[in-house]
Amino acid sequence: MESMSANTKIVIIGCGISGISAAHRLFKAGFHNVRILEATARSGGRIKTGALGDRIVEIGANWIHGPCKENPVFCLAQQYGLLDPEALTPENQAMDVGGHPPWVPNFFSSSGRKLSAADVFPALEMFAELLNEGSEFQNQGGEPCSNMGEFIRSEVQQRSEEKWKDIDANTRSLQLCTISNMLKVECSVNGAHSLDEVGLGAYGLYKTLPGLDCTFPGGFEGLVKNLISELPGGLVTYSRPVRRVHWSNSEKRENPVVVECDDGEKITADHVIVTVPLGYLKKHHSTLFDPPLPLHKLHSVQRLGFGTNNKIFVEFDSPWWDADCEVIYLIWEDEDAVVDTVPDIQGSWIKKLFGFTVLKPTERYGHVLCGWIAGHESEHMETLSEQEVTHAVTQLIRRFTGNPIISPKRVLRSQWFHDPWTCGSYSYPGRGCSEQDLENMMEPLPVKGSQSKPLQVLFAGEATHPCYYSTVHGALLSGRREADRLISHYSSVSEPLKSKL
Repeated sequence: MESMSANTKIVIIGCGISGISAAHRLFKAGFHNVRILEATARSGGRIKTGALGDRIVEIGANWIHGPCKENPVFCLAQQYGLLDPEALTPENQAMDVGGHPPWVPNFFSSSGRKLSAADVFPALEMFAELLNEGSEFQNQGGEPCSNMGEFIRSEVQQRSEEKWKDIDANTRSLQLCTISNMLKVECSVNGAHSLDEVGLGAYGLYKTLPGLDCTFPGGFEGLVKNLISELPGGLVTYSRPVRRVHWSNSEKRENPVVVECDDGEKITADHVIVTVPLGYLKKHHSTLFDPPLPLHKLHSVQRLGFGTNNKIFVEFDSPWWDADCEVIYLIWEDEDAVVDTVPDIQGSWIKKLFGFTVLKPTERYGHVLCGWIAGHESEHMETLSEQEVTHAVTQLIRRFTGNPIISPKRVLRSQWFHDPWTCGSYSYPGRGCSEQDLENMMEPLPVKGSQSKPLQVLFAGEATHPCYYSTVHGALLSGRREADRLISHYSSVSEPLKSKL
């Protein structure tokens, strides 16, 4: 094992959390000829910490979803001492919120009224039921339509007629408008333009871990810095984009893989682990691989969804929300048709912003909100000037609070769609998607049964995890998985040698 792994040359494309964790695992197992090629000048990929004034904010990954002992991101964060004491309590780790944390909400309507939770409770209750039912088709099959949006709309129409027939027209209209808001929330959660793009049969593939979602007080990038510091210096080459991966489908070659960089350099390797985002893969697969991806793999790349979810941070001198409030929902009173997209993106993109999460604790952040906006509306927002975004957000808040003089102190937004190396935010199962597509995503090249050297090109990243896609822990586990695939390949290859002695 020692000699084989010491000489085996492994190139990892991408220095996000999956690439870093693959390198970490391989290095620990005795593979010392490992390097990471990173297109940009920084590590971390979609983990990206920024600043709003002098406050630390996350431009990318925000939470540890399900911080418990089974979550490797939580375990590392704990090991490196990066978390607040509250996040480490057994109560916090045992709390199973099923992916929807029990945040204290404030509701505002487009006519400038602050609503109570009781005003919209029927809608919240019905919507939660529908999300649960939507995820059950994964187990039982027999889904009535192809996508989550159509399922929710048709069920809401039927159930509201039965359940809410005695509610007066205005209240009933408000419930439907609230459901439109909840659809926009789910667009952000799924990273999709519309729930019409999210496959119904595969919606339930996503699994949650127990634990109350928590954040990194010093920024998520602290995790990346700690992991990188445990790798040998010089292992990562920055600002080195890869143009093409040449692999072999038929003949046996000494060095089966050649990684061709943008600057013309050609790097030979025994194995390459590709960890580029699915958004990048969708756009560049035809030039990235020579020979091209096998059709079944390509079709899975196309069927899986990859959309945009952006943040708009807004700082105020004083809060216009309650002291205990953790999330603010903005309900448009003209959206009783149950919609999650806007008809005129240029003119009314801001309507896609479902509301804000409140950055807590106030002692650390001051009065800062994080607005969430998904889809094509979000992609349009990226093209506007900071001044235009600030103006739109200011008008929005003045309208919903009924206070004509509120002005934000600072605004900062993410722009993930126009990031050329990411092309969006994260993956979701698209229409017609199944578990098989996620299996295909992580299948190495060449496929089984080929005459050429095995495991030439391996695939990692959040979009290759069968049930934790879209998360940092999914990405990290996928990197470990591909490292383990190589480690076990070499330990089994060297077994027969040992038995002869």
